[in-house]
Amino acid sequence: MNQNPAAAHAQTRADFAANLASIRARIAAAETAAGRRAGSVRLLPVTKTVPAARLRLAIEAGVSWLGENKVQEAWEKSQQLADLPQLKYSVIGHLQTNKAKYVARFADEFQALDNLRQAQGLERRLEVEDRILPVFIQVNTSGEESKFGIHPAQAAEFLKQLQVFERLQVKGLMTLAVFSPEQELVRACFRKLVAVRQELRDLNLGSVEELSMGMSGDFELAIAEGATVVRVGQGIFGARALPDSHYWPGFAT
Repeated sequence: MNQNPAAAHAQTRADFAANLASIRARIAAAETAAGRRAGSVRLLPVTKTVPAARLRLAIEAGVSWLGENKVQEAWEKSQQLADLPQLKYSVIGHLQTNKAKYVARFADEFQALDNLRQAQGLERRLEVEDRILPVFIQVNTSGEESKFGIHPAQAAEFLKQLQVFERLQVKGLMTLAVFSPEQELVRACFRKLVAVRQELRDLNLGSVEELSMGMSGDFELAIAEGATVVRVGQGIFGARALPDSHYWPGFAT
């Protein structure tokens, strides 16, 4: 696991293009090494803390998805970048129910669904907006109490409960691996998510195919284990001013 995943701090369109090309080349190499089909993994750029002006340069360089942890920040950027209708927004951080109205209004995807209260709040607001929202169930595969996500053993029952919500389209599972230099500990988290997906398949609980797992420091391991979405921030934008623990509870950097 790469514990120094940040790229050079991108400031120009050329910087962003170079960083994106590097990450995409690594994704392609990881797909090939794993015997995966080329293009089977979607890159989700994580844009938290990156101001709209810098994002415009990244967008010119080829960024089309924006992954945001904080709902308010994501909503503000969606307003600042409203002249770019091709952009898609993925909310990947924990959602407080009172902010469901924002996610329902603008998000193209929500990757951190882990309780019924969230689901109920989103469903109500999506009815108001007359929208359907693709969602990922967040699973706590590391067992760390500081992290959000349902216990792997609860996934099947949770998915059954979600079937009454017509506005939520469950498309996959998401997890945050343990932060560790020991690759086998990291791999174990990814393999657990794969096992949860297989359990859901065996129970015929709908088409839950996507696996969002892997970040700047471990996405190649995640691809080897079956990731279909990788969330990369510092590998594209450079190091952040604050550590990841400020954004991801339990992330010890």
